[in-house]
Amino acid sequence: MFIVKLKGLLMALAHSDISRMLEVAAVAARLAGQRALEELKYIKTSVKHGNELVTQADSICQQLIISRIKETYPDDGFIGEEGPDDQMLFQPPRTAEPVWWVIDPIDGTNNYSHGLLSFAVSVAAFYEGRPIVGVIYDAATESMYTAAVETEAQLNGSRITAGKDDISQFNSFGIDSHYTDDMAEGIRQMMNRTRFRNLGSTALHLAYVAKGAMIGTVSTVTKIWDIAAGAILIERAGGILTDLNGQSVFPVDLNACNGRQYRILAANRKTHPELLKTFAPPVT
Repeated sequence: MFIVKLKGLLMALAHSDISRMLEVAAVAARLAGQRALEELKYIKTSVKHGNELVTQADSICQQLIISRIKETYPDDGFIGEEGPDDQMLFQPPRTAEPVWWVIDPIDGTNNYSHGLLSFAVSVAAFYEGRPIVGVIYDAATESMYTAAVETEAQLNGSRITAGKDDISQFNSFGIDSHYTDDMAEGIRQMMNRTRFRNLGSTALHLAYVAKGAMIGTVSTVTKIWDIAAGAILIERAGGILTDLNGQSVFPVDLNACNGRQYRILAANRKTHPELLKTFAPPVT
């Protein structure tokens, strides 16, 4: 039995168990990404919550992912962006050692619905409130980002790292599509100091931080399914992901998951401290 140590947490999961979970996640993500590209020919959009676009492909791809995972793990729990009545999907696990799968079938739906191929499939497995396996699949470029506890982060089978690039006019920083008023000054600074980018997909921003293509990214309206896979990808690539107070986002109580928003900063280890000062909430 291989004991996985994750920040003081001991998990009685064999190395083969973790590897199998990562394999299943990657297969499911690839199938969903391929299906999403096929569905582009038949895009039908609607509005949920009054401010979000959703397509028929979102639910199709989510169900495809869940069905594939359940072939191997029928008793695990599932949290996904697309549930009944425009709410999140919540299916509790039925096991004594509960594993949750947290899924965003198409992160970047607004892009996707307009034919902009900047979107990704995000699949993560959680144990004791922490991600232990994460996959982000960029279907348009066939880029598969993978990570798991005590394994290195990879892109298409090759190791990636968050790197050591500094804040400069030559390096890129990811900015979310929406941000609150108290973030305006920090956003302005990064627009002036970097080649800022907004790809319309939090998952892709996190994947690019993990491979060193971006020095960091900030997001203030993200959900657990947006960051689930990216969080472990960042960690295993040597980067840091925290909230805007510098505190760890995990563990989270998935049994009480209600679709709350997170304010996160992810970056390489060199830039994270300075970026945290830039975006830390004002002291009141």
